[in-house]
Amino acid sequence: MPATASAAVISPLVRRLARERGVDLSRVRGSGPDGLILRADVEDAVHTAPAAPEAARPAARPAARAGRRAGAGRKGSEGLRVPLRGARGVVAEKLSRSRREIPDATCWVDADATELLEARRAMNASGGAKVSLLALLARICTAALAKYPELNATVDTDAHEIVRLPDVHLGFAAQTDRGLVVPVVRDANQRNAVELSVEMARLTEAARAGKISPAELTGGTFTLNNYGVFGVDGSTPIINHPEAAMLGVGRIAPKPWVHEGELAVRQIVQLSFTFDHRVCDGGTAGGFLRYVADCVEQPAVLLRTV
Repeated sequence: MPATASAAVISPLVRRLARERGVDLSRVRGSGPDGLILRADVEDAVHTAPAAPEAARPAARPAARAGRRAGAGRKGSEGLRVPLRGARGVVAEKLSRSRREIPDATCWVDADATELLEARRAMNASGGAKVSLLALLARICTAALAKYPELNATVDTDAHEIVRLPDVHLGFAAQTDRGLVVPVVRDANQRNAVELSVEMARLTEAARAGKISPAELTGGTFTLNNYGVFGVDGSTPIINHPEAAMLGVGRIAPKPWVHEGELAVRQIVQLSFTFDHRVCDGGTAGGFLRYVADCVEQPAVLLRTV
């Protein structure tokens, strides 16, 4: 019995593949049970059939092409396929490169942020420009990098050298409608908390409005990632290649904590620190993170470095 499209094909996937490849199923001999035409039979037919003249080939559907150009997903029997293009594609490549090239390690610590929140309230009650919590964390990072400059670095793999950088250009993760972006505050080590707050607010607004320039998204030497805004406690940040480290900050939440020898409810935050193990050992990374935690718990520690 000759194989026909109606009698010898069950799978919608096979029918679609045949349509897309221009294969006449009535001319295909099925290799499945009772002559059933399988996907492999259609692919074999494509490979063995002579190329169709250009005019005879089915024209591509304009809507489908436009959808693919715009980055729209296409639906197959196995699920929705979304092209890794545009901003998402750039992020995917950057993160993949980080994982391929950087031998990273992560350490973390819980810290009592109660006094940091109180210090911020006092600052903002005094009038003038408001200071954001992210700006205070950024100021803590620049102080910690001054104490541990090994971590404000990059690795030149071709020269087999660690390059310690003189200035801190601080990147910070910002979520937008276009996805995750990392604006960069230039010379963050030369700015106080108010200046950091103003600049970070400006960059965040520009990023969310789609008006941020490429120069404001590149050239970072260290990244601060506040994933606590998503309501999560901890994470293991992926280093923003080609930087050497990233500080992650979880949500600040009330938890039981021993404070001055007594059990109390305090505002606790988990700090995660991922670093390139080529630029330093665990002692340096641990020292950096412990200093950050000390500043979070006792903001007066920063007065020693102002």
